[in-house]
Amino acid sequence: MKILRNIAILFAAAAIYPGCRKLDIAPNDQYSSLNFWTTSANVYNALNNNYSLMYNSNLYFNLEGTSDNAYSANNSDLLLISSGTANSQTPEFQNDWAFYYSGIKSCNEFLTFVDQNKTLDAATLARLKAETRFIRAFEDFNLTKWYGDIPLINTNITEDQAKVVSKTPQAQVYQFIVSEMDAIIPALPSKDQLSAAENGRITKGAALALKARALLYQSKWADVVTTCQALMSGTNGTYALAPSYEALFNDPATNKNNSESILSLQYVPATTRTWNNFWDFCPRSVGGRVNALAPTQELVNDYIMLNGDSISQAGSGYDQGNPYVNRDPRLTATVVYDKYFWNNEGNVNGPSKTIYIRPGSDPVQPGPDEYSKTSESSSPTGYYWRKYFDYSSLANFQSGNNLHLFRYAEILLDYAEAQNALGQMNATVWNQTIGALRARAGFTDPNALNYPGNTDMTVIIRRERRVELAMEGLRTDDIRRWKIGNVVMNGYAHGAQFSGDPTTDNGYIRAQKRQFNPQRDYLWPIPLNETQLDKNLTQNPGY
Repeated sequence: MKILRNIAILFAAAAIYPGCRKLDIAPNDQYSSLNFWTTSANVYNALNNNYSLMYNSNLYFNLEGTSDNAYSANNSDLLLISSGTANSQTPEFQNDWAFYYSGIKSCNEFLTFVDQNKTLDAATLARLKAETRFIRAFEDFNLTKWYGDIPLINTNITEDQAKVVSKTPQAQVYQFIVSEMDAIIPALPSKDQLSAAENGRITKGAALALKARALLYQSKWADVVTTCQALMSGTNGTYALAPSYEALFNDPATNKNNSESILSLQYVPATTRTWNNFWDFCPRSVGGRVNALAPTQELVNDYIMLNGDSISQAGSGYDQGNPYVNRDPRLTATVVYDKYFWNNEGNVNGPSKTIYIRPGSDPVQPGPDEYSKTSESSSPTGYYWRKYFDYSSLANFQSGNNLHLFRYAEILLDYAEAQNALGQMNATVWNQTIGALRARAGFTDPNALNYPGNTDMTVIIRRERRVELAMEGLRTDDIRRWKIGNVVMNGYAHGAQFSGDPTTDNGYIRAQKRQFNPQRDYLWPIPLNETQLDKNLTQNPGY
């Protein structure tokens, strides 16, 4: 989109606030704090900067490594967090804290000064401010879900003021986010009102999606239902599931232009903004470098059979000796397993080929993708990622595909969870949500598609959410809000049945020993540097 195509053009503080002899006289040969905002092009560049600070690919993907979906053997911070041994000096916490608050600072500056512009009309300014308030609220949301009570800074404070701020209770932060979304929706266009050049800008639908997520994380079920219905009705933009689950992430045409994306991180191939995390996610034989994030056996186990049964159900047809047949098609769209056929769709990074992962199975030895306890480049779990492989990516998997922050599929899952929590799950809600997602995925068996009644419905909905949203950075959030960390993050994270020792965990790889302290680990610690700078910041329990 046009506004984000210039996303790399960042306005620096030095350009905005250059030195001048008399602070009340604007220089006529350079921008200053007195005239920067009067130029409309500068306003849009400042807005672009806010978009660029909203999120990034590392934050998006790395979160999987803090959950039971994935294991990272090469990221020391993720290893500490997932094993339950991180502390307030772990760099990830400081880096994330600084990232989110830098975005908030930029947004607050925009909202403080943008009214100096007298060229843009009132409706345009209202829209630009609404977009900026959304970005600020998104940063607040990420901070409070990780750290709990946080400083809620919604004015342009000074550096000295920043050193004495206190925490705001999490409930008030969530209340602020919800009220901000309600306030900005009237100033935002619907998705249907966007021109092609504006694709990717924040809309009414995005504001409703963030509101729904904030309400969901507070278990405010009735409000979740109402908010989801506002999106499902079509009155705030027309949304629907894209026909192909795989293409939504992999195919550039579908990825960038589809009915399902509510808000995505915008990338521009080969020109302005790309990401290449996938270089460290895929098999070496098709162009991968090292394995930085490997899917776990626990994730693979949650993909049900085509007949709708879980793999542990009697009579499901699951074959431990041939475990990947007749499974949920989203497994093949997401995870690379032994003897997976990798179709490169003409990609420059590697050939179409069969991926051999079981030790000693590759006809051409040494097999680069085979599991090995001593290899630093092959997968430590015996699985690789397929989801988000960009057919058109350049060398080293430089990709211009967008990363979806909010999808209509998530709204359907939110709606199903909320209706079930209210005791209102029925065949109609099922067909709107879980049934629709399974039909899109490729299920055809009536036992998988038809409403099964309320038996274990919570388990069904949670499993569906996990496999539908795998590798989209939401699993750790779900673990926290469901308070299941002491169950799923304690013990070993496993890989495929390649360990060679059938007497230990039935031969499944023990990838990482994990522990989870429910009195501590549902929150991250306030970074030590921040508590040292600001004595009003109290540390979270257990750190």
